[in-house]
Amino acid sequence: MSSPQQPVFKALADPTRRAILKRLQEGSETAGEIAEAFAISKPSLSHHFNILKAAELVRTERRGQHIVYSLDATVLQEAMAMLLDLFSPGDASHEQDNDVE
Repeated sequence: MSSPQQPVFKALADPTRRAILKRLQEGSETAGEIAEAFAISKPSLSHHFNILKAAELVRTERRGQHIVYSLDATVLQEAMAMLLDLFSPGDASHEQDNDVE
């Protein structure tokens, strides 16, 4: 069974996608501007963009002939909150794991 955060974790698993997100922290960029920073083919970069969009980590906006990407941190914040909750010291399931040892 997949969790709603699974696409986010898949997106974050790749160093190229993490680097794209890091660039977008500075502000929106066109696909071409992002592509200039990476030594990979356009089809590969497009694949990375699609995974980031599927995870809802980026938003796109068409401006004339260009597609502009911007960071959408909402889903990332939700995944981080879920991780913090999952691994918090007072978690009951964590205490159960310790009883098994």
